[in-house]
Amino acid sequence: MAYVDGYLIPVPPGKIDAYKTMAEEMAPKFKEWGALRVVESVEDDCPEGKQNDFHTAVLAENGEKTIFSWVEWPDKETRDAGWKAMEEWMQDQPHQEPPFDGKRMIYGGFSPIVDQ
Repeated sequence: MAYVDGYLIPVPPGKIDAYKTMAEEMAPKFKEWGALRVVESVEDDCPEGKQNDFHTAVLAENGEKTIFSWVEWPDKETRDAGWKAMEEWMQDQPHQEPPFDGKRMIYGGFSPIVDQ
């Protein structure tokens, strides 16, 4: 079974296009490093919850949209090697401010239990 990295990211108003551009630039890199699939999606129907929801999970501020993303890898070993390659590649890149607050990004690696 595959391995999945998942992300939930708050993006300020007016920065969705910048986020999309960044994501379009990174997706081929992830695939070069072994990813099978890269999906980036912006909220379209995220109702406000009574106790929790996507917005409160990332402490979204007024007007921010949540991005829900995942990268599918063939296995955890490929994912770990891909992340190592990305970190090495990032060291050689000029520093650019991301179009979101990385401190409020939620991310993690997941082993699928159902895949149909």
